[in-house]
Amino acid sequence: MSGSPASSHSDAPLHPIHPWRRFVALGDSFTEGIGDPDPQHPGYHRGWADRVAEELAHRVPDSEHFSYANFAIRGRLIDQIATEQTTPALKLNPDLVTLCAGGNDVIRPGGDPDVIAEKLDDLVGNLAASGATVVLFTGPDVRDTPVMGRIRGKVAIYNENVHTVALRHDAVVADLWALRELIRKETWAEDRLHFSPLGHHTITSMVLETLNVPHDLVPLEPKPPVPRTWRQARTEDVLWARSHLMPWVLRRLRRQSSGDGLSPKRPLAEPMFGHPMPQGTEIPE
Repeated sequence: MSGSPASSHSDAPLHPIHPWRRFVALGDSFTEGIGDPDPQHPGYHRGWADRVAEELAHRVPDSEHFSYANFAIRGRLIDQIATEQTTPALKLNPDLVTLCAGGNDVIRPGGDPDVIAEKLDDLVGNLAASGATVVLFTGPDVRDTPVMGRIRGKVAIYNENVHTVALRHDAVVADLWALRELIRKETWAEDRLHFSPLGHHTITSMVLETLNVPHDLVPLEPKPPVPRTWRQARTEDVLWARSHLMPWVLRRLRRQSSGDGLSPKRPLAEPMFGHPMPQGTEIPE
């Protein structure tokens, strides 16, 4: 993501077409960008938030006048997001804040979407009081995803609560449930818990359209999957369960998080172009 905006967007407008100049993203693995690794930065995940920031930066007269910070860390629960991310985010004086919080709480056994909504309401109220535009996310329709499909009803209740909270605080809702492209298998990462690069790309377009920001992103047309025999499909499912599902279940039983020991990948509000992007690092013991 180095270089000048003109190198990749030669037709970028010379006048501003959106009002935001400082964008801060809060949340968990979804906003950190897990599932969308950046081959130019080993260990770094790009994700929809980085992609949205790139598009917003391209559409101001001077990209140096647009800055972006991302405090999201994989595995974070809503209480952790509220206590760890809100204060440093507001200190940056953002005029645009995206928040996806509560998803990890919903999928936990006993997670009550109504209790989560009360916490979300307090968090959004705090952010909205700053005067920033606040963008919330519904959860995607998990009907056709393994394991997660069982909590589809809880996700639906959570989503209705998100819309209620947004109305109370004049927030904007980026509706993943209504984004039917996410039903396609190609939009999910190999672990079937996070989105693939195609999924993050698709979400980026939706977020920009939700914000009424014109863009020139083209929907990707992935090649159709190669037909599999029953035996091949069964073998792949067994390998997936061993490599991704069981470690995820064990972390939940041990009350561990995949984000333990990690710091935010982009804790400072910096221009998107011409500066190296700091990567999340392990916190020394």
